[in-house]
Amino acid sequence: MFVKFNNTYKKLPERFYQLVNPTPVANPKLIKFNYSLAEELGISDIPENTLADFFSGNKLIAGSEPLAQAYAGHQFGNFVPQLGDGRAILLGEIEDRDSVLRDIQLKGSGPTKYSRRGDGRAWLGPVLREYLISETMHKLGISTTRALCAVSTGENIYRSEPLPGAVLTRVAKSHIRVGTFEYFSARGDTEALEVLVDYLIKREYPELKSSNNKALGLLEKVASRHSELIAKWLSVGFVHGVMNTDNTSITGETIDYGPCAFMDTYHPNTVFSSIDHYGRYAYTNQSQIGLWNISCLASCLLDLISPDRNQAISLSQEVFDQYKTNFRNHYQKIFLNKIGIFNNQQAQDMELVQEFLELLQDSRVDFTLGFYKLGELTERGSCTNEFRRLFDQGDNLEARLNLWLDKWRSRIQSQRQTDLMDRMNAVNPAFIPRNHHVELMIEQARQADYSYFNDLLECLSEPYHYRVEYQKFFSPPPDKNTQYVTFCGT
Repeated sequence: MFVKFNNTYKKLPERFYQLVNPTPVANPKLIKFNYSLAEELGISDIPENTLADFFSGNKLIAGSEPLAQAYAGHQFGNFVPQLGDGRAILLGEIEDRDSVLRDIQLKGSGPTKYSRRGDGRAWLGPVLREYLISETMHKLGISTTRALCAVSTGENIYRSEPLPGAVLTRVAKSHIRVGTFEYFSARGDTEALEVLVDYLIKREYPELKSSNNKALGLLEKVASRHSELIAKWLSVGFVHGVMNTDNTSITGETIDYGPCAFMDTYHPNTVFSSIDHYGRYAYTNQSQIGLWNISCLASCLLDLISPDRNQAISLSQEVFDQYKTNFRNHYQKIFLNKIGIFNNQQAQDMELVQEFLELLQDSRVDFTLGFYKLGELTERGSCTNEFRRLFDQGDNLEARLNLWLDKWRSRIQSQRQTDLMDRMNAVNPAFIPRNHHVELMIEQARQADYSYFNDLLECLSEPYHYRVEYQKFFSPPPDKNTQYVTFCGT
């Protein structure tokens, strides 16, 4: 097998990382290999009988130079000056079929100097959760890291109980985070910050190469990507759950699927993470937290933006203002599309969106199903009763729903489109990784039964396409009063 590694991160100064090999595991067995992604990467010819060894870390792929990256981060608003890859090891980078450099990283591959007394391992549940959800996000058209491989280790790891171990192979444009900049900023290492800016421009933002203010240009690009990313998260009911700065990618990819989940019953203050006691990372707060994280990046770059601190702050504020405008524009466009308004979008149309969301909230309607079934009303009048059954039938709510439907029908009819349901179905998924199915998938996988995982993964490979054979994955949980809780757990 031949894989051409570039390993550009290894060429950076030694203080950026620790050279460290993965720790071998007892009995690696392949759970899943993403052949379509491997084809994109140009490595689909790896012999199947070697996959478990290579992607558990038991054998090194020739040309890889494993390392753990250093970074810091604000965790729930509190700054931690040293975090780093405590259970992840970057094997190296390869060019994909489009000549884009992609990181190949093992998660759960053993301790590094950044492990802070941890074992550096991951258990099976979070590995399969990240594989499933990151690949779903990709199919939903949302920028994300990807899952290349999942391998069981044949070893138990110990959390509150013995749990089966596993290793995930993650693919990303880069694993540099806002926290990477914070690591060097906290140490007053301006030289390292300049190196990071130049490295990222060469690798990910070449259009900034001739910029007169590279640091400002980088800040603008990162802010722009995150304003769009978070608007797309909200459009599918995704709650990241742990939007710390060490989980904020400089390339604008969704990264680190820890206590994440998708909303069932709609409520803007939805929180899933067991440790998010005050709702810092609640669904509705995500855009503001994205801006907060961008401001942390800006604080690291101030001296590079301008030697005049007041000017640097002023220029950064312009970026923050543009982030707000960009986010608002992305959010408005996406949510108007979700209710079927594609042409001649007007600011006042957002009243229809807000009223619909309030109806979903007050009637405790499933977020995904509410929007999907709305699309059916555009061509299937007989579905009206089915749509109405989603909502509580109190007199006030029924009257509000009738009034909203009248206004909505009047607005969408003004567009005179004949393919409206198809267009709405292209932005309103039929299938999401519903939490009760994710938990059942994990529970079966603990017994070494991956059939549910494979079925769910196949269903979610086409999330916008309803297929009757996957009806069981379409419906919300039977009890919408159940409060779902997620854990970091790796």
